[in-house]
Amino acid sequence: MIRRLYNWTIALAEHPRAIWALAFVAFIESSVFPIPPDILMIPMIIARPSRAFVVAAVAMAASVLGGLLGYYIGWGLFESVGRPVLEFYGKADQFGAFAERYNELGAWAVLIAGVTQFPYKVITIISGSTGLSLPIFILSSIIARGLRFFILAALLWKFGAPIRAFIERRLGLMFTLFVAILLGGFYAVKFL
Repeated sequence: MIRRLYNWTIALAEHPRAIWALAFVAFIESSVFPIPPDILMIPMIIARPSRAFVVAAVAMAASVLGGLLGYYIGWGLFESVGRPVLEFYGKADQFGAFAERYNELGAWAVLIAGVTQFPYKVITIISGSTGLSLPIFILSSIIARGLRFFILAALLWKFGAPIRAFIERRLGLMFTLFVAILLGGFYAVKFL
């Protein structure tokens, strides 16, 4: 099923209305869809590098709006929709313990999930279900999704197709390492 969704998503990049398809995928990925918009962004930007930052802006805006849907699912539809989504991603068992500490992390949790490979939709749903401040959620989402999509767009704009393999295989790992180093630095400053 995931392979078919992936192939369908890739095929959308060639559609004449690909920018609208990107907005749709970025929107639903932030709350329920398993395929990230990066998969659609890469061929779109390689095909038309001059539109790289427009593509990134559309992905960011749609992703943040989709994040608001995820927030609503967590806030108002947690038992009927949110919990099944968390179960699909294998995060339901950890929800209770995580929710207790979540609002202490707040913006950091949204920022980390927004730029790493951690499913952003899980964080959007948890943010709503734990009552994370909506302005903090929105601002953190804009920063995180902006970083992710604009860095991707800048790399593709600058280096084009040759960097595609690096992005598809290692960019998520690089974002995760960056966040780990950043958090380690904050921890060192605070406690050492």
